[in-house]
Amino acid sequence: MHGSWPEKMLAEGIGTFALVFVGTGAIVVDRVSGGAIGHVGIALCFGLTVMTMIYAVGDISGAHFNPAVTVGFWSARRLPGRTVPVYLAAQLLGAILASAVLRALFPAELDLGATRPGENIVAAFVLEGILTFFLMFVILSVATGAKEKGIIAGIAVGSVVCFSAIFGGPISGASLNPARSLGPAIFSGALGTLWLYVLAPLLGALLAVGAWWGLGAGQRSQQILPAPPTGPAG
Repeated sequence: MHGSWPEKMLAEGIGTFALVFVGTGAIVVDRVSGGAIGHVGIALCFGLTVMTMIYAVGDISGAHFNPAVTVGFWSARRLPGRTVPVYLAAQLLGAILASAVLRALFPAELDLGATRPGENIVAAFVLEGILTFFLMFVILSVATGAKEKGIIAGIAVGSVVCFSAIFGGPISGASLNPARSLGPAIFSGALGTLWLYVLAPLLGALLAVGAWWGLGAGQRSQQILPAPPTGPAG
């Protein structure tokens, strides 16, 4: 990553805005159009947006677009602690702004793509945690090492987001991302179960970091990559 401090913030804000605007916007458009996009189409919107934004700004900020991923990178010693609050602020602001724009565009739509668990809240929690585990594990695995792995990072990460939405969407909403859930929750009033979409992804990401280190990938990455920067602009 070579971006300056403001550039990293802007990159994370734009990427998260795109994810929430296109992804949750697809849910809204599907509803107002009578199902023109469909469940798989919505999942593709999320996955393709993540993929393209990784290629657009990945070399500037690392393309987290997700507070759980940022905390995971910090836990994996790939991000300095002083950078974390700024990344989180940029992500949350981007998500909230995206939902605000959708509210202005579709004032009659009350939901705005908010994530809500189904009847089994335990199943939703576990599903969010496991799917975030997969997401974080893949991100760590393709974000370090050979150049060829970096080239396919966008495809790999976008694919995880896509299959997670296809598989987990009907049960939990397949958020995997506290920022993605926060924006629509604020403008639709769906705050009662927001805790699930904060806690489960964070736990899943931290467990993935543990598994990544357990496989020895963390030690190998320390040999391949330079030490993490000590300042926010590094």
